[in-house]
Amino acid sequence: MGRTTSAGGSGTNALWSNGFRLPNVEESCRQRFRYVLELSLLMTFQSGWSGHMRLGFGLPTFGPAANEVNGIARFAADAEKLGASSLWVGDRLLTPVDPTVGYSPGSRVIPDEFRVAADPLTALAVAAAATGEVRLGSSGINAPWYPPALLARALAGIDVASGGRLVAGFGSGWSPEEYQAAGVPFEGRGARLDELLDVLVAWWTTDPVEHRGPLFTIPPGHVGLKPVQRPHPPIYLGAFGPKALRRIGARADGWMPVWWAPEAFPAKQLTEGWATIRHAAEDAGRDPDGIGVILRVNVAAGTPVTVVAEEVMKMRSVLPASEVFVDFTFVAGTVDHTLDLAGSLLDLVSAG
Repeated sequence: MGRTTSAGGSGTNALWSNGFRLPNVEESCRQRFRYVLELSLLMTFQSGWSGHMRLGFGLPTFGPAANEVNGIARFAADAEKLGASSLWVGDRLLTPVDPTVGYSPGSRVIPDEFRVAADPLTALAVAAAATGEVRLGSSGINAPWYPPALLARALAGIDVASGGRLVAGFGSGWSPEEYQAAGVPFEGRGARLDELLDVLVAWWTTDPVEHRGPLFTIPPGHVGLKPVQRPHPPIYLGAFGPKALRRIGARADGWMPVWWAPEAFPAKQLTEGWATIRHAAEDAGRDPDGIGVILRVNVAAGTPVTVVAEEVMKMRSVLPASEVFVDFTFVAGTVDHTLDLAGSLLDLVSAG
């Protein structure tokens, strides 16, 4: 799940002051703007906004909601009926008792919600079985934790089971303790991600499959299960550091940046990151217009849905995102509450 970061790899701690909780915004002030906001949203929708950006939601894979029996399947089915265009998972393994790195750069605090975390691959498979049309994505799987052949097989199976609806989003993670628990070195995770992506593409597009690299070796072998999407599911990377942004421009199908509601850092950090990606694509001989953007919006505790709608609308003029998805992990503690929030947001901003 995306952290609060900047284009240079550092972030702001202001959002997570007071134990990762923002004070509640004065509701009386918010109500003054509600009518104006809803009128603006309606006018924008009528002018065709829904044809340019789709709206999805994070599945309840963190916090108390993740413990609800059959909760992921129920949320996926009901969110699709509400009009969500996509459903997403994050990837957390554990919450260290004494973390060396916190969720916000410069902090050693990690939200309590991450103490309960569902397996992202299982959640995607459940959502694939419970839905028929929404896209299913990971934002992002911490790819270096996984043996690449096993990850490639699992994701190919999800794409087949869903009829070709998978968006394969990856990151490299930020917690040394999670890497230790996964049995993978924290150092060199960028190089590990690069080679893992090579293996995924080979596994999904060739038969027999073979790979020989400094970290992974796959002997020649037949792998007949291939993704429905050709040549393979779109590969998106979540990143803000300069080297990671250049990796996106050089080889990925798209970028998965993170935004916050309410705003936690200047929007120019997103536009600067996007410019770096486009320049890297040109340097690699790729068409920068062929690289997509899917924006994740994390909602801080105590944030009204109207503020979330404001941030979603603002992003329309900041990035050429084909899709925005909203994660209510820090707001909702149950599946029903998450569905209520998703329905309210869809009432304000149509996914089209």
